[in-house]
Amino acid sequence: MYEKIETERLNFIRNHQNKLRTDKYIHLKDAVGRQDVDADQLGKLVVLPSSFTGGPRYMHERAQDALTYVRKYGSSDLFVTFTCNPKWQEIQEALLRGQKHYHCPDIIARVFNREVKELIDLLTKRDLFGKVRCHIYSIEWQKRGLPHVHILLWLEN
Repeated sequence: MYEKIETERLNFIRNHQNKLRTDKYIHLKDAVGRQDVDADQLGKLVVLPSSFTGGPRYMHERAQDALTYVRKYGSSDLFVTFTCNPKWQEIQEALLRGQKHYHCPDIIARVFNREVKELIDLLTKRDLFGKVRCHIYSIEWQKRGLPHVHILLWLEN
């Protein structure tokens, strides 16, 4: 299902390049116009907007957002990493007989997101390490099919 939705999003972007004002991207025109680049090798140029989750522009905007925290508050005080454990009881109980965690990324994601919310609540509202001024986090999926989160925390003192 996810792949179908993602394919539809990409098709929309490809078919609506003129509405996304991609003709304004001069560096793309320059790449096509350069004599050392074969335009046939480039394929069709499709610009992914920053609203496309995971695309280069999206990632650049998220990095800029994170740097705003550093400019305003300085370096973070804590760096916390939290990894999903496929042996968590909630995951094991949701799997059918013979299923492995990598067969059910939806279950993994749901349980992990709940655990991350609980962890962030513990860190920010219950002041596990002290009063938190602000925080930012990023969730990544490992190659073995398990998510983990990196959390940066800025403390009051």
